[in-house]
Amino acid sequence: MSKTAIFFATGYEEIEALTVVDILRRAGEEIAMVSITDERRVASSHGVEVTMDKVLSEVNFDETDVIVLPGGMPGTKNLEACEALMEQVDAFVKAGKTVAAVCAAPSILGHRGHLKGKKACSFPDMESQLDGADVKQEPAVIDGNIITGRGMGAAIPFGLAILEKLQGKEAADAMGKKIVYM
Repeated sequence: MSKTAIFFATGYEEIEALTVVDILRRAGEEIAMVSITDERRVASSHGVEVTMDKVLSEVNFDETDVIVLPGGMPGTKNLEACEALMEQVDAFVKAGKTVAAVCAAPSILGHRGHLKGKKACSFPDMESQLDGADVKQEPAVIDGNIITGRGMGAAIPFGLAILEKLQGKEAADAMGKKIVYM
C-alpha cells in the first residue's frame, strides 16, 4: 500500500481535495490530509473547515509516495508560497516520485519547470501557466510521475487517475463502477 499526502492550504477547493481522499481511502490506500500551517483546521475557499490528520512538520517525506496538491484560490497561491512544501515537490519530481495537482495547482508545477515536455491539464484560465507543457483539455492526464486534473468537475477522474497510478487501470475502473461513475 502506498502512502499519499494531500496538502491543504487556506482557500483550497473542497471537492477537489476531499474527492481524492475519498476515492483513495475506499481503495485501501493510506492517506494523510496535511495542513501546511501549524493549525489542524483548514478553511476552504467556500468557508468549509476540515480537520487535518497532520500538520506539515509531522510528515515523513521519506515514507511518503505521493504528493497531491488541490486547487482553489487562494489555496493554490498559499501552497506555492509554502517553501518547505515546494522543496518536497521539487525533490519528489527529481526522484521520479508521484506528484498530482488539479485545477489551478498544476500552475505550481509549471512555474517550477516540472511540466517541460510533459502532457498536462489544468483549469482553462491557468493553461498559460503550464510552462513547457503539451496542454490537453482532458479531465485528467498521467504523464510519467506527474498527474494533472482540470478542475472541480474533473475531481473524480483525477482521483481515479491517481488510483490508476497506484494500483493499475483495472483497480481504477473497478472503483469507477463501484462509485457509479462509469
